[in-house]
Amino acid sequence: MRKLVLLGGGYGGMKIMQKLLPDQLPEDVHITLIDKVPYHSLKTEFYALAAGTLPDQHVRVTFPEHERLTIVYGEITQMNIVEKLVSVNGQGTIPFDDLVIGLGCEDKYHSVPGANEYTYGIQSIEASRRTYSALNNLPGYSKVAIVGAGLSGVELASELHESRPDLDIRIYDRGKNILSAFPEKLSTFVTNWFQEHNIQVINESNITKVEEGILYNHDDPIEVDVIVWTAGIQPNKLVRELEVEKDAQGRVLLTPYHNLPANEHVYVVGDCASLPFAPSAQLAEAQAEQIVQVLLSRWKQEELPEKMPEMKLKGVLGSLGRKQGFGLVADHTLTGRVPRLLKSGILWLYKFHNG
Repeated sequence: MRKLVLLGGGYGGMKIMQKLLPDQLPEDVHITLIDKVPYHSLKTEFYALAAGTLPDQHVRVTFPEHERLTIVYGEITQMNIVEKLVSVNGQGTIPFDDLVIGLGCEDKYHSVPGANEYTYGIQSIEASRRTYSALNNLPGYSKVAIVGAGLSGVELASELHESRPDLDIRIYDRGKNILSAFPEKLSTFVTNWFQEHNIQVINESNITKVEEGILYNHDDPIEVDVIVWTAGIQPNKLVRELEVEKDAQGRVLLTPYHNLPANEHVYVVGDCASLPFAPSAQLAEAQAEQIVQVLLSRWKQEELPEKMPEMKLKGVLGSLGRKQGFGLVADHTLTGRVPRLLKSGILWLYKFHNG
């Protein structure tokens, strides 16, 4: 029996299982999924879990069931791609013939002293739960600092205002404008929304140090009650330690077929893969679909296409509380009620098809 091992049940891992099960998986192939938690977590909604506007169960989806799918729950401690073994804490070693690494990302602290020790995050469901506890146990009118004004920081700030309008929320961003990767019209809309809701944006900030209850911006100390870090991501620690070729961001370089250049049996999907797009759930799913095509062809000993089709992403949608949103879809900027409804609809469809 050929052994396909999936490391991580994120968006990429779920899409691979969805495509192979129940009818596309060859009878001589068995899948083993290894994950720390017994469910798929909707990472795109962790900001709402942390803010307290979505309950825990609403950001979880059960894994599929199949007679040739085994799910191992535990923490992965080592990947030996030469010996084709994965070590899991308390579970021993698990052999593989084909491996798909989808271990996701972690916060990147940019060597800021104290950032790791004294800030909260939303890059995992465990971290989001801790952040929820810290934010929602605050006394009234406490000060909250959010470092980073990308998509995650913006959504967290707006959702936290919805949950706790009493809080003094401030966003610290290095750029001149928030959401600098988006069109100016969109950035202006979000900036105006923050002004209307008394969320202060500190542009051109430079966080130089973090201590317990103190954030240093340009070395000036600012007392705050909770600091949430949303200022960048990096691949999972196990991937960072893997001795393979990587790009400047530490993501793994791959062939057009999404496998390691020196090993056609090891694939990387999602945030750890070096791709010409920003990491996203949509990208992980698109990549996973192509990995399934490659796996099926190789298992059948068929020739691979000379060129894989270009992965086309539909766009980005973000929320500003329950009623407003923003987005960039097919190069069109969307603001207001429509993008919020679109995002809610896409989330519902995802849970309906996977739950």
